[in-house]
Amino acid sequence: MIRKLLIANRGEIAVRVIRAAREMGIRTVAVYSEADEHAMHVALADEAVNLGEPEPAKSYLDMGKVIQAAKETGADAIHPGYGFLSERAEFSEACKEAGIIFVGPRASAMRRLGSKIDAKQLAVENKVPITPGFFESAAKPEQLQEAANKIGYPIMLKASAGGGGRGMRVVRDPAEFMSELHVASDEALKAFGDGAMMVEKLIEKPRHIEVQVLADSHGNVACLFERECSIQRRHQKLIEEAPSPLLGTRSSELGPRNETNSELRDLSGPSSFIVHPSSFQALWPKMKSAAESLIKSAGYVNAGTVEFMVDEATGEFYFLEVNARLQVEHPVTEAITGLDLVQWQLRIAAGEKLEIQEGLLQGDRAAINGHSMEVRIVAEDPARNFLPSIGKIQAWAEPIRPGVRVDTGFGPGAEVSRYYDSLIAKVIVHADTREQVIDRLRVALYDFHILGVRTNIGYLLSILDHPEFRAGNIDTGFLSREFPVWSEDGQIPAELGAILENAASTAQVGAQSPSGSSPTGVWAVTDGFRNAR
Repeated sequence: MIRKLLIANRGEIAVRVIRAAREMGIRTVAVYSEADEHAMHVALADEAVNLGEPEPAKSYLDMGKVIQAAKETGADAIHPGYGFLSERAEFSEACKEAGIIFVGPRASAMRRLGSKIDAKQLAVENKVPITPGFFESAAKPEQLQEAANKIGYPIMLKASAGGGGRGMRVVRDPAEFMSELHVASDEALKAFGDGAMMVEKLIEKPRHIEVQVLADSHGNVACLFERECSIQRRHQKLIEEAPSPLLGTRSSELGPRNETNSELRDLSGPSSFIVHPSSFQALWPKMKSAAESLIKSAGYVNAGTVEFMVDEATGEFYFLEVNARLQVEHPVTEAITGLDLVQWQLRIAAGEKLEIQEGLLQGDRAAINGHSMEVRIVAEDPARNFLPSIGKIQAWAEPIRPGVRVDTGFGPGAEVSRYYDSLIAKVIVHADTREQVIDRLRVALYDFHILGVRTNIGYLLSILDHPEFRAGNIDTGFLSREFPVWSEDGQIPAELGAILENAASTAQVGAQSPSGSSPTGVWAVTDGFRNAR
């Protein structure tokens, strides 16, 4: 059993894990840097340990400090969240050597899947389709260029290690190959400590679809359907949904073929909701089989995501990578399955067998419950080329409505720091149909008020209102094509504008609180509820 859990992370994911553990009766330990002394995750945990300076390398990324914090507090297990140490095989090994349960896959599985090159080689061994390309480790620039010439332009340069869009470049002109390779490799080296690159054929207008997996140590693997993550800005996901509008809803709900446009209409929902032809629905069993094969072959245990790219023009799908951790967008899968993925991570890590509804275990689409969508609220100014926005949050009001969930680690008085990721909240909605989800999400965003930092809420509203997005006609280039520039004109309704103007005029009152006071109020009282070290 896991009796005490240390969360080696911060922000909304640390809060998410703490609340899941508390529901299971597991005590929690937060770790924090000096910049996060008054953060929400620190206040919520039963205990908290200061790791040191704000720079991640001197705090959250210092494996020795994290392991020592677990030993000092008597933690049985460590949950890494996502980012930071979550996909470091050496951290998984260090936990094992210290006699601490690592809530995630074994180091051996991480190593087989952590490198994109190694993962693609594993995919080839398992007859999982991959994009045509060149995936040799330690390949020289001349070899990569020769491979690009053989594959044919345009091509995509990708870093073997890491993700999140870093170390990625599209090359359409052979004369630009070497200069783009240098830039991409240098970016990858700085971000991941590894400049190894690979070359792939560029698929124009691809759709990014990923499969959520849960695997236990007893041989059970559940593919909990797919998520569509095609709405991306510079390879960074902004909106995710489940199931994918490309693959359609539950097969039992699909109506007859509409001969005028060779599509199927979902008769259970609004007449405007379109699902794609049966040829795309047939992708699910193939993707499910591919994901299961990779997970079993790698000896993978715990939660993970197998990512694919779909070429809508040909109907083909290709393996991209495996994320050996929990994903930021996991709540949409929770919404359509009714499962708590974090709690299942903890249960699997403790050796439990994956015992869930048979339909979910088998990936039967009849088990899908409605539709869900998540948007990421980030502290950036879209009207100023997404310039980062840092500072203290003066006022904060979340939407509270049926079918709406907000995951965050921030609130009034919290500080948005320059040291960490700009994600400050996620809004997740659930409803019977995709159209209802979009309508509910729009209202939720209008009800989300944040003062003190700029956010992308208006930008997200523009996307939700776009007719092609509402129709499900999306791909990874959608934002760059449809929103090359953006202005907030007309995006804020008159009544909300009045609220913001009035709140801004009184925001200074909150800013003049006594020096050193905690934004978390009563949580900061030293009453024995937690023991900050």
